[in-house]
Amino acid sequence: QVQLVESGGGLVQAGGSLRLSCAASGRTFSMYAMGWFRQAPGKEREFVAYISYSGGSTIYADSVKGRFTISRDNAKNTVYLQMDSLKPEDTAVYYCAAPGRSYYYPGTESGQYDYWGQGTQVTVSS
Repeated sequence: QVQLVESGGGLVQAGGSLRLSCAASGRTFSMYAMGWFRQAPGKEREFVAYISYSGGSTIYADSVKGRFTISRDNAKNTVYLQMDSLKPEDTAVYYCAAPGRSYYYPGTESGQYDYWGQGTQVTVSS
């Protein structure tokens, strides 16, 4: 069965950086796109970043464009989210997600992703 396990969250001051990791298991990682989403208290889950199965295509939410970078290492079955210039409004639980279909473009809608990690908390203090 597919498992996604996030790590790397924590408490950081505004302007700082964190790198999140998401380790995948249970299927051939390199065949599937991956995404990062986040959910702040009292708000709906929102799209953060997407990366294609090959890593050749990425998409970012406008709110993080230029500050966050999504990448993947298919040899390590891991997707990363490098977060720089963090702001207090980035505070949320961050989730990695994957579609159920291989070589599929799930886009930015959470409903197109079938597998989710447990989430990792990111807190940015002002």
